[in-house]
Amino acid sequence: MDIAGDDAQRFLVNSNEALEFRLIRCPEDLEDEDTPFGAEMSHQVFGENETIFGYQGLSVKLYYTAGRLTAYLNVDYKEKADPDHFEGVEADDIPKILAEKLQHGFLTNLDTFVASLSKEAEFVPHGELINSFRCGRDGEELSTYEVYFCDTSNSKFLKYHERLQTFILWYIDGSSYIDTDDANWRFFVCFEKYKMDGKTMFAIAGYATVYQYYAYPKNIRPRISQVLVLPPFQNQGIGANLLRTIYNHYVGMDEVLDITVEDPSQEFQYLRDYVDCQNMLKLSSYQPNMLKKGFCEEMVRDARSKFKINKRQARRVYEILRLKVTNRKDEEEYKQYRLSVKRRLNTPFQKEQKMVIKLKNVLAEDELKATEQLKSREQRLENLDRQYKELEDEYQHVIERLAASLS
Repeated sequence: MDIAGDDAQRFLVNSNEALEFRLIRCPEDLEDEDTPFGAEMSHQVFGENETIFGYQGLSVKLYYTAGRLTAYLNVDYKEKADPDHFEGVEADDIPKILAEKLQHGFLTNLDTFVASLSKEAEFVPHGELINSFRCGRDGEELSTYEVYFCDTSNSKFLKYHERLQTFILWYIDGSSYIDTDDANWRFFVCFEKYKMDGKTMFAIAGYATVYQYYAYPKNIRPRISQVLVLPPFQNQGIGANLLRTIYNHYVGMDEVLDITVEDPSQEFQYLRDYVDCQNMLKLSSYQPNMLKKGFCEEMVRDARSKFKINKRQARRVYEILRLKVTNRKDEEEYKQYRLSVKRRLNTPFQKEQKMVIKLKNVLAEDELKATEQLKSREQRLENLDRQYKELEDEYQHVIERLAASLS
């Protein structure tokens, strides 16, 4: 069947636009216009094109109670495609598709879901409380947040995690559910702590997963895998506090070599840079007088010993902080900074050139042609300039956030 036909197009729906999420604390939240939030992506559930076939006026409501994460699903539409008009092709079975991703037992009756809210007051986060902090958006009252640490030995938490992890499908690209049979996983879960009718309540705000890799001979290298702050809680500093909590959990452990990050998104890299810069500014080796002398082994040692930051990230933080203290109106000072960064960026190219020289002594002429794809000097300089400008833009983003945090 030609789904691209005009008639079929009327029944193709953008799945991102059709989805509506809510974290429900009380029945009034069901009607509150400020409560809904949408999906940033849906291709991991509804396919690469992020479309649902077979409906007009489609609304897919996926609600959770704010603490226990009891789920409710409702699919509503104005019109459903008749298979007889589309060569027998049925409309997408949305409940079936979502059932493959959601924990078994999600609710489809709204009254039953509302009744389940009475159990929210009984909910207490699983695991060990390891941090508490207050934060909020500019101009708003500060809220209290708590971070709980869990591992895979906590069976009650693992049941809870089955519900919690469903959020990553809509907000973390390339995500997948983790294998909780692997005992190396660690979890850091953040809740807002609030009062309702005189009772202490908890609402999920975000979480992070960390995998503890073995490092020879008897060390570990924790790798941050997934970090998610849910949309209603974004842009108020929770992500930075969650990352600091992870750091603080590991920095005192002698067996930890350093903390790495698995394939960070641009947004998470900004967050990591911001927190790392704040930490490194506390070190004498990262003060302005030292930064202008250039990157050195003392910086590498301090970053690893004090904050478990690896050499590559330490170099990046050095470049951000050196740019911060560089007088860009001073032509020579600014030039020296740019050359320092470009020399680092050019290192892989220099290694390639050395390899080509070695290959010339061992390869036949036709085999050597494969190496001719290396860029000319002019192309390389142009590429270096582009890389540098992109990097400076990234660094400036972090510098501006650092300045805002001090104002």
